[in-house]
Amino acid sequence: MSTPDSNSYVFEPAADEAGAAGDVSQEIRDISEVPAIEVITTAAVHLMSAAAVKLGLAAEDNAEELKDLDEARKLITALAGLVTAAAPEIGSQHAGPLRDGLRSLQLAFREESLIPDAPGKGPGEKYTGAVN
Repeated sequence: MSTPDSNSYVFEPAADEAGAAGDVSQEIRDISEVPAIEVITTAAVHLMSAAAVKLGLAAEDNAEELKDLDEARKLITALAGLVTAAAPEIGSQHAGPLRDGLRSLQLAFREESLIPDAPGKGPGEKYTGAVN
């Protein structure tokens, strides 16, 4: 008797989504053609952009109103984890610019913080080491 592989998943749209099933199937086919490195770098860029906005670095007139350092800390830490974990897989050509962007965000966070974190305790520094 064979059992299904618990690590495999086949998307099957619900019956009431029959009209949208064709659209979903097309999206699944489209994403299957995107290289992993592109998905990883796109996710990293989204995290960077969101962190920059939360640091008040947006080019908008209301950038200061959008600032939220608690949210920025979470986004920078997530970015650091992604970049650190993905670096061996994506190579230095792609990881280098991501690391540079991450470091810039970490330094910007230090500048924006009223109470500075101890060295090695800033956002993402548990993955990257202390940033000065």
